[in-house]
Amino acid sequence: MLTTLAWGLPPNIWGWVILFFIAIHFSIHQLADGLNLKAMTDTIPPAFRDFYEPQKYRQALAYQRSTLHFGQIVAVADLLALLAFWWGGGFAMLDRWTRALAWSPLATGLVFIGIVVGLKALFHQPLNFYATFGIEARFGFNQATVAIWMTDRLKGLLVALILGIPLLAGVLLFFQYAGGAAWLWCWLLVSLFTIGIQFVAPKWIMPLFNRFEPLADGPLKTAILAYARSIGFSLNNVQVMDGSRRSAKSNAFFTGFGRHRRIVLFDTLIKGHTVDELVAVLAHEMGHYQLRHILKMMVLGILQTGLVLYLMSLVIQSSALAAAFHVPMPSIHAGLVFFGLLYTPVDFLIGLLGQQLSRRHEYAADRFAAITTGRAQPLIDALRKLSVHNLSNLYPHPLYVLLNDSHPPVLQRIAALEAIETSRRVV
Repeated sequence: MLTTLAWGLPPNIWGWVILFFIAIHFSIHQLADGLNLKAMTDTIPPAFRDFYEPQKYRQALAYQRSTLHFGQIVAVADLLALLAFWWGGGFAMLDRWTRALAWSPLATGLVFIGIVVGLKALFHQPLNFYATFGIEARFGFNQATVAIWMTDRLKGLLVALILGIPLLAGVLLFFQYAGGAAWLWCWLLVSLFTIGIQFVAPKWIMPLFNRFEPLADGPLKTAILAYARSIGFSLNNVQVMDGSRRSAKSNAFFTGFGRHRRIVLFDTLIKGHTVDELVAVLAHEMGHYQLRHILKMMVLGILQTGLVLYLMSLVIQSSALAAAFHVPMPSIHAGLVFFGLLYTPVDFLIGLLGQQLSRRHEYAADRFAAITTGRAQPLIDALRKLSVHNLSNLYPHPLYVLLNDSHPPVLQRIAALEAIETSRRVV
């Protein structure tokens, strides 16, 4: 039986169903990418005519086309690699080799999943290297050296091992010994991990990759602290991150909870914006916190995890699912990997809802910033400058936005902010 299942097309209906959904998922994203390329136009939108030089705008179009084309190539490469490993008997060979070690179920599972994840990561490293030192460098964004790039990968691997192995071990052990309640115990474990990482990451993980320093005294710090007090937001300082060490792109973000929370400005952002614009950007980030967007998304993520684990518990030891990947004997660790592919359509639909909610949150945070600062124009100008500096796509196709973007198109955000400004003037 092992010989007949060692390689080739899926041997049962489970495999064909998984293949069908993978093909549909791939095709929809390739269609969206193609439509996004066609939606680009050489015409600078009126909202950006005072911000974009024609040559700079042509550079933005070239950058977007390059990244989209490369993304299509990566998607094709991922699909071909998966099919080659699947149909070439890779899962069967890996299963046979790990079983031959005659280790405990836990050790066997960790090795099996570790190799699958490691192979995928190794496959992506040359692609990531080209994206960084090819595309990003060609358009003036990359600031990292090869040494920094390699060090980041080694640090990321170390963090993944330290955090991932205990979490994965817990999941495997619960499914091995906790019976019908295993998914509930796994849900509790993963939920605690998700919450805990919000406190650990700002203090221990992020500083491994970047340097964070308090914002220096001056007009910007005074304005930010004054605004925070005006909305009742407890803030002792703002952190400045050395983003320019790796990329010329600009950004700001909020992370963590309680005394571990951080509002972070990239050093590149500070250099390119006025005090009013920077206050508006941080008002947007504070808006996410004040409106409980971060908490809501985390709760929804935890609920989604519960759904995933429950559905996984129904099929994780299915012999039919294992056979779909040419593995003759089911196991918890192999079932976990195979379920990740079976779950594709559910993940796709939940992802659409999550992206839609995220875009609504962005509009709400924009509105919060405009109302609490008393003006929408500084945030509008900041969005314009950020889009120009980051060579953003000003005309994304609606299908591409639906599938991929957690933020609304910048022209729509500007229009919404202008409507707020107009309504305030009327009142």
